[in-house]
Amino acid sequence: MSLRDAGRDQFPLFMTIPTRWMDNDQYGHVNNVVYYSYFDTAVNQFLIEAGVLDIHHGAVVGFVVDSGCSYFSPVSFPDVVHAGIRVAKLGNASVRYEIALYRNDDALPCAAGHFVHVYVERDSNRSVPIPQTVRKVLDSIRGATSTS
Repeated sequence: MSLRDAGRDQFPLFMTIPTRWMDNDQYGHVNNVVYYSYFDTAVNQFLIEAGVLDIHHGAVVGFVVDSGCSYFSPVSFPDVVHAGIRVAKLGNASVRYEIALYRNDDALPCAAGHFVHVYVERDSNRSVPIPQTVRKVLDSIRGATSTS
C-alpha cells in the first residue's frame, strides 16, 4: 500500500503538531521545507517522551542520513497536523521511519515520507549499534509491513 493511501489505522503512534502563522509561504500554505521539520519534531518528541533520547547529554544519538517527502494536498495555518509514525525497518545501527501527515480530521495524508536515523557515539560521530533500550521503544511502533 502506498503511503498516499494510508489510513490512520496504518500507524501505531500519532503526535500532534499545530501549524504556526510563520509556516505559511506567500502562496498561503505551509512551505514544503516545513514538512521535514514536522517529521523530525514528531519522531524526536516521541523518543524524548519515551525516555530514550537525551538531546543535551546522551552519549548515543541518531543522525538523519536520508529523508524524503511526497506532497498530496496543502496545509495552512491554523490547521493541526497529526503525524502518524511507524518503524519500517530496524537494522543494527539504523532505523527507517515512515511518517504520514494528516490535516485536521482528514482520513488520508496530505503528505508522507521517511527518514533514516543512524545511531552514532556523540563524541566520535562513529556509528554504533542501536542501544537495547532504544530498540525496545522502536519495536513498539513497528509497522505491519516493516522488515527486519
